[in-house]
Amino acid sequence: MSEKQTWADPSPLGLFGFGLTTILLNLHNFGLLGVANTMAVGYGFFYGGLAQVIAGIIDLRKGNTFGGTAFCSYGLFWIGLATALSLSSMGLFPLVTTIDLAWTMFVWGVFTTIFFIGSFKTTKALSFVLGSLAVLFYLLAISNAVIYLTGNTLLLTITGFEGIICGASAMYTAAGIILNGMYNRTVLPLCPWQKKD
Repeated sequence: MSEKQTWADPSPLGLFGFGLTTILLNLHNFGLLGVANTMAVGYGFFYGGLAQVIAGIIDLRKGNTFGGTAFCSYGLFWIGLATALSLSSMGLFPLVTTIDLAWTMFVWGVFTTIFFIGSFKTTKALSFVLGSLAVLFYLLAISNAVIYLTGNTLLLTITGFEGIICGASAMYTAAGIILNGMYNRTVLPLCPWQKKD
């Protein structure tokens, strides 16, 4: 009789994919990467996009509805954003406007708020990731609306800094899961919300 196959925890893959891509995009928003940011778009398709979808499918296979839905959704967010920006820049569809981005980011902020509330059953580290992501989406919505109405980009620059923090928190959480498991002790604390009995 063969042993039942087990799946590894896909969370580090999804969190690293999300975190690294979020940092790249927000380095652009902060003004450290150029306007033609092909790196963020490329990583949006693959590491932020495809890798998160794969992590989400594995989580769903393992019975983790929260993780599976989150990773698949955010992976498809990155693929959708990268596709919209690519098609727009190639002139195949009308240019994506800042007001389009503002409404899109607002809706994703509402979506993320739901997951932030759900994260109180996980760890404080993951709650920080999702809480800072909700703030990031709302700031992106407001800053893109401000750009549309006034042309002022100062708030987008500030938002980029917050986005770098959000992405770094996801990478910290992924590193904690990997290193804590490898060393079988707490190397990077993730702080569960509820004490284990």
